[in-house]
Amino acid sequence: MAKAKTIYTCSECGGQSPKWQGQCPHCNAWNSLLETIAETASGHRYQALAKSAPVRRLADIEAADVPRFSSGIGEFDRVLGGGLVAGGVVLIGGDPGIGKSTLLLQSLAQVARERPALYVSGEESAAQIALRAQRLDLTGPASGELHLLAEIQLEKILAAIESERPEIVVIDSIQTVYSEALTSAPGSVAQVRECAAQLTRTAKQSGVTVIMVGHVTKEGNLAGPRVLEHIVDTVLYFEGDTHSSFRLVRAFKNRFGAVNELGVFAMTEKGLRGVSNPSALFLSQHDQTVPGSCVLVTQEGTRPLLVEIQALVDTAQVPNPRRLAVGLEQNRLAMLLAVLHRHAGIACFDQDVFLNAVGGVKITEPAADLAVMLAIHSSLRNRPLPRGIVAFGEVGLAGEIRPSPRGQDRLKEAAKLGFSLAIIPKANAPKQPIDGLEVRAVDRIDQAIAAL
Repeated sequence: MAKAKTIYTCSECGGQSPKWQGQCPHCNAWNSLLETIAETASGHRYQALAKSAPVRRLADIEAADVPRFSSGIGEFDRVLGGGLVAGGVVLIGGDPGIGKSTLLLQSLAQVARERPALYVSGEESAAQIALRAQRLDLTGPASGELHLLAEIQLEKILAAIESERPEIVVIDSIQTVYSEALTSAPGSVAQVRECAAQLTRTAKQSGVTVIMVGHVTKEGNLAGPRVLEHIVDTVLYFEGDTHSSFRLVRAFKNRFGAVNELGVFAMTEKGLRGVSNPSALFLSQHDQTVPGSCVLVTQEGTRPLLVEIQALVDTAQVPNPRRLAVGLEQNRLAMLLAVLHRHAGIACFDQDVFLNAVGGVKITEPAADLAVMLAIHSSLRNRPLPRGIVAFGEVGLAGEIRPSPRGQDRLKEAAKLGFSLAIIPKANAPKQPIDGLEVRAVDRIDQAIAAL
């Protein structure tokens, strides 16, 4: 294949140069020239897609639900918003060794029982994938029409998709794929952007579902240009500690469903298995009530989760007491301690405060404030909270307790799991009593502590 003519475009000013230079000749920015494909005079290389469409009124367009098909794994379907969409493009990222390839190989083996599937690997050979499939008991008739391709050249991958005509394709990973049209190395900004754009265009034209695996940086963000996340339909992140057996898959973008959905998996000898009752993972099993423990009802997408918040307050041995939070925002902890002192008269200025969300889950919503403050108060006084208590609610700087969304769903989930007492914001108080659950609605933090 003849190489396309390339030029170098400045990411700062948009100026173009025929060759790479360390400094842009137009705006003098350093290391801003990126390789791109030059357009020929004969026409745009995307001209085949530029079909004229008539202007229509919104009211005349018939809206229809997007047809979906199952990925073969229930928890994966939940994160995707109900299943995979024909022509959809999914990008999934996560730390090395966390289980991205394992999950996708398991999913494709299930899908391949009913429809043709293609697994393209640029990081492993076909023999290595077959060995992993054998370890996961995915070989034999159970694998159905699952085909493997060990290739990193984009043009050969597109040719295989055209000849095999699969309904779902996995690219593992997008950072290893390169196009002959560009001279830069695989994983560069230009290669990742061009390969992702062509794969996305193929998915939209042919209706094949494409799932791309993406590498992450040291900070945990997806590597490559930001446009990679913009052009795909769904962005998923694999979370969890490699030393733990539990994995979380979270949706951060989804054009076909809700975002912030959470899928919980357990890593076993036979691969990843969905967890039907994830609240059991995030609750410690204490024979007796212990100080510094409070159960929070948090909301992950459409799923209420019960997570145990643990606090340890101890006398500081250094002039500057330590504030450490694992799974929660550390700056918010400092703010809550100030509110606790100002509006409830509980001082921790000479105490070390350690906070932990059990199970390794990360909690970002402010509804955790009330449970955090109750756990801190319990540990400071060395007095356990009542057995079977749950709490949720956002605490403001004035000491008020603000309502949290989907309060009724949170209370029903707590009652279903056997909890008997809930301390919640007054605005979330249920209109009808909930069987087996006593609700104490408060509107200030000092009232919440007095209600214990």
